[in-house]
Formats: sequence, C-alpha cells, structure tokens
Amino acid sequence: MEAAERLAPMAAEHADESERERTLTPAVAAALAASPIPSMLVPASLGGGERSPAEMVAALERLALADGSTAWCAMVAATSGLVAAYVEPEFGREAFAPPAVAGGVYAPMGRAARDGDDYVVSGRWPFTSGCKHATTLMGGAIVDENGGASVRAMVYPAGEATVHDTWDVTGLRGTGSHDTEVTDLRVPAGHTAALGSDRPRHDGALYAFPPFGLLALGIAAVSIGIARGAVDELVELATQKKPGGSKRTLAERAPVQAAVAEAEATVASARALVAEAIEEAWGAAAGEGEIHVGGRAKLRLAATHATRSAKAAVALMHEAGGGSAIYARSPLERRFRDIHTASAHAMVSPASLELVGRIRLGLETDTGQL
Repeated sequence: MEAAERLAPMAAEHADESERERTLTPAVAAALAASPIPSMLVPASLGGGERSPAEMVAALERLALADGSTAWCAMVAATSGLVAAYVEPEFGREAFAPPAVAGGVYAPMGRAARDGDDYVVSGRWPFTSGCKHATTLMGGAIVDENGGASVRAMVYPAGEATVHDTWDVTGLRGTGSHDTEVTDLRVPAGHTAALGSDRPRHDGALYAFPPFGLLALGIAAVSIGIARGAVDELVELATQKKPGGSKRTLAERAPVQAAVAEAEATVASARALVAEAIEEAWGAAAGEGEIHVGGRAKLRLAATHATRSAKAAVALMHEAGGGSAIYARSPLERRFRDIHTASAHAMVSPASLELVGRIRLGLETDTGQL
C-alpha cells in the first residue's frame, strides 16, 4: 500500500501522456518496476513479496483510483508473477523477482512441440499489456504430447518477442497491450507451467489460491478503483457546475444526489463481497491447504459481480455529469471508456456467471477455469 500511495500521484499526473502514447510513460514504467508491486505474488523464497490476495486488491484499487492504465499494467505484472511458483526455482528468481517485470497472455494462441528438454513454440498473442516495459513474457500454447493436448505457459525473456503495434482502442489506452509474437523459440521445459493442472513448487496459502481466481480478483480491484475515481470526479464536478440557465449546482439537484448515493452503495457492496470471498478462501487455504469448488466459485462470482457493479456505477456518474462528461478532457469520459474495456476481459465475462450458476444448481460443470 505504501508503494501504491507513492506511485499513485505520478500515475495520475502522467495519465494523459500515457493515453496519447498508448503505453505507460517511461517515468511511470520505471517507478512501477522499482516498486515491490510487480513481485507481490512471487514466493518470498525467490525474493518476492508473497503478499495476500487482500493486499493485492487494496494496492491495485488504490492505483486505479489514480489511473486505470497504470493499475492494469500493475495487475498484469503482479498476477503474472504468480507463475514463479510453478517454474524451476532458479529460473523463477531470475524471471520474476525484482527488478523483473513480467507480463503475457495465458490464452492458448500458440503451438508448441517437445524437443528433448525443450519446447519449440510459435504463436502470436494479442492483449499483451505492458509488453514494451516488461522484462519477462509468457504465452499460452497448445502442446501435443503423450497422446493428448494440454495448455502450457511458455515463459521467456521479453527481448525474444516481436511487438506488433496494434493497441489502438477505446479504453485503457495507456496499457500498451499490443500483440507479441515468437517463432520457433526454444523454451526449456522447466520454464513452462500448466496452471490448470500443475501443482505449485512452493507451499503457503497464497499458492493454494487458483491462478485464474487471482487474475479475476485483480481485474475486479482495478474496476472498483476506476469506479471510486468516477464517483470522486462527479462529486467535484457537481459542486462547481451550474447547468445552463440554472442558479443551482448539479450537487443541489435531487437526481444527482440519488445517483451518487446509488453509485456509492453499488461500489461498497461489491467491495464487501470481494472481501468476504477472499477472507473465506484465505481461511481455507491457510487451514486446509486447499480451496474447494464452492470457495473458488465464490471468488469468481465476487470478482465478476464487482466488475459489473463498477461498470454500472461509472455509467451512473457519467450520465449525471451531463454534457461535461462527453469531452475527451473529462476524467469521467476516460473512466467510462476504461471500465468498458476492463469489463470485457474473459475472466469476468457473463460466462463466469453461467459457470457459477451451474455449480449452484448442482449441474455437471467443467471447473477447470476456476
């Protein structure tokens, strides 16, 4: 939290430039890399922070209150660092411990073939957030071996990848989430991980948490921070703005007062469910060393609900801002675009609600993505 508090003012100050350049400014990227935030989920035995999910959520939310793009890059770096617990320890320290900054995409957009002690991988991955500032990247690849197919994260130095300038989008423009590509890259088997099936090489409650669940919580944290920022910005606008022909400020209008109250309740209740789900899961992870399906489902439900709630709260604030909110110079306009981009992530999509609903209804369900 101290690191997030230190970084937040710079992130806010550089937000316009990051958006124009479509990637974090060098100053913000360097400050993020120098902080303990990218390595907060890396095992302590490898030089990382090994912080709890609750601490991760709090730090990312604080950064998103300042700038959504900075928080998103921090989230990707932090959750990517979790892979350090699955690869060979020596490589995990080299690739993920400070001052390394990791990133990448687990979606299986690549193909890999086993060749002795290595995999030979080729693929192109969109949405590689922070790729221009990362030192370590990973790409998910479909591997055909032992008579079947599996998905493994291939981890390699960022310099091995080609970056294709593709990130021209609506929201989170400052994340630099370009496409990255490798061709016939040799990756040692010990530098890979199947997050859905491999057991982590490190003990501790953090590594009993599901990797995809932690990713979803990170997205929720960024979304909540964006929404809290939107409420703050609407309150500031409402106390100053007098609509044309009116002697009253926006703050003196009943519909705006109701919208602010509804947004506050929407965000606060979403935060409370996330906190409750994390507390229950952390207790199970620390006590039993395992989080059962019900707990994993609640984590995903809380994260998805929080992201959707944040989106609704930002929409309320954007509408309450009236004509002032539609200008590119308005912080509310950026918040509106950023939350719509964040909420499009597959980990918090409507399919997540269907997955949790099937479990609650007692239907046969593939829980691999939990």
